Amino acid sequence: MLMPNRSLAPALFTLLALLLVIPAPSSTAATWTDTDRGAFASCSGSNRITCVVDGDTFWYRGRKIRIADINAPEVSRPGCAREAALGAAATRRLTELLNAGPFTLAIEGRETDRYGRALRVVLRRGISLGVQLEREGRAEPWRGRRGDWCAV
Repeated sequence: MLMPNRSLAPALFTLLALLLVIPAPSSTAATWTDTDRGAFASCSGSNRITCVVDGDTFWYRGRKIRIADINAPEVSRPGCAREAALGAAATRRLTELLNAGPFTLAIEGRETDRYGRALRVVLRRGISLGVQLEREGRAEPWRGRRGDWCAV
């Protein structure tokens, strides 16, 4: 009778657990379940529960969220007319994207920024809405500081 090698048992158990728990990369988008959703509008006044501030900041269920993977043009204190126009377009588009269906808020890195805002990547079916805003020219990747939207 063969005797099992007891020194390999923990490693084999861990490998089996990983295979059963972690989905294959190609199936991730197909099995993704987004559970967050809301009816978003532009923020106004002090009662901010579920609304959009600008192209990279919104309130959700009473919590202020800063989209962690992008930087969008400013709307509250733009540096020039071009930034104001780009910021308004980014704000409208983020509102549309958030209202388009369920999404997931993921923590990647720090949980909050220096202003106390929750830092989250917003995903739909595993794809970042921030990246979508970048592809549409309404945001840029977050590089640790604000970009210059007034440069021609």
